[in-house]
Amino acid sequence: MPAIKSIEDLKRLREEAQRVRDLKVQEGKTEIVISMGTVGIAAGARETLKAILNYIESEGLRNIIVRQVGNLGVEGQDPLVQITLPGAEKVLYGKVHPSFVSQLMKQHVCEGKPVADKVFKL
Repeated sequence: MPAIKSIEDLKRLREEAQRVRDLKVQEGKTEIVISMGTVGIAAGARETLKAILNYIESEGLRNIIVRQVGNLGVEGQDPLVQITLPGAEKVLYGKVHPSFVSQLMKQHVCEGKPVADKVFKL
């Protein structure tokens, strides 16, 4: 833990703790979950995660929580991305590569319309 030497340091520490706490509160927020197990990483999940985070930043999107999990329970479809919009069912996408991220984010996250032909059905 960094040393607190001034009121400004304390304020920064408090703001950072508040930001981290806010990231854990999911009500009313879109949740994007990325499978980051060893198989997912080997299939390109790191690049997919980077593309998602870059899209969120470049478009200035708010109220989105991005989480990483070890495995989403589906083999042979990595990288897997699960999107849950507020008040909607979870939607799972398989083989989500960076070239598809822009379309996925624009259509599903921003417009609320799942990319039907890319939805992974169990």
